[in-house]
Amino acid sequence: MATIARGARAVGRGVREVLLTLAAIGGVICIVLVIMAFTGGYSLIMFKTGSMTPSIPAGSVALVQKIPASDIAVGDVVTVDRDAALPITHRVTGIEPADAGDIRTITMKGDANDVEDPAPYTVSDVRIVRGSVPALANVIVWFGSPWVLGGVTLGASLLVVWAFWPRRERATLEGSSGGVVEPAADEEPAAPEALVAAGTRRRDRRS
Repeated sequence: MATIARGARAVGRGVREVLLTLAAIGGVICIVLVIMAFTGGYSLIMFKTGSMTPSIPAGSVALVQKIPASDIAVGDVVTVDRDAALPITHRVTGIEPADAGDIRTITMKGDANDVEDPAPYTVSDVRIVRGSVPALANVIVWFGSPWVLGGVTLGASLLVVWAFWPRRERATLEGSSGGVVEPAADEEPAAPEALVAAGTRRRDRRS
């Protein structure tokens, strides 16, 4: 039974360490994303349609960075904000300078589309796609559910309580409850001859 108990405690410690490590990695990723958003103009966008298939299929999440229009090149995949409509992310097919400064007029086309977008876009800045991960949008939407968020919060709270709950070693518990404390492994019981000799010496001193 003692061996089984020690094995269970070892497994529990291993599981606890793994969960804490995963939580720490998730926290580091969140911190890195916040820093990138404030210092480099990075953000995440989700693709609901397949107009950029096969390069970026529907359900992907892309990391985008805000850049001035003067840095756009033909072939870049960029996100353009539109008035009274959702932003659009397509590949740049043409660039023309506008009347003022760094403003550009660009034409775009989805990789899965047969024709270019109906009208050009006049922009001062855009968000260029730096990379994408397929199917990650479904995971993000799933985690956005109130039930999932509540479960994750509860699980994280229980993990913290479990990780920092005070523990006492088995030997301490046995000593405090009056149990028998076994001798250390390097200690040997006294031989019977030595005990008899010690008793004889004590009697001689009393006489």
